[in-house]
Amino acid sequence: MSAALDTLTRMTDALALSRQGGMPQMAMIRLWRDSSAHLPLPDQYSEVLGNLLDRIEASALFSEESCSFSQKDLLDSLQLWADKAQAKLTA
Repeated sequence: MSAALDTLTRMTDALALSRQGGMPQMAMIRLWRDSSAHLPLPDQYSEVLGNLLDRIEASALFSEESCSFSQKDLLDSLQLWADKAQAKLTA
């Protein structure tokens, strides 16, 4: 289980770095997509994460004003997903 938690930590570190401008958002999304495949989580987690990442990718193509959903809210949802995944992995 330690490897899974290490993977999740790398994912959340990349999210924090991307929020601060230290990592391109598309690189963060790629890392999340690749890394999440190695987490022993139920299928629902993959489905929700895939939808979130798709929406973040789409929102990155538009300015904040022209996008129907907030980039900040999507990144907050990604952090919430990570928090729930960690709880599931440590349960």
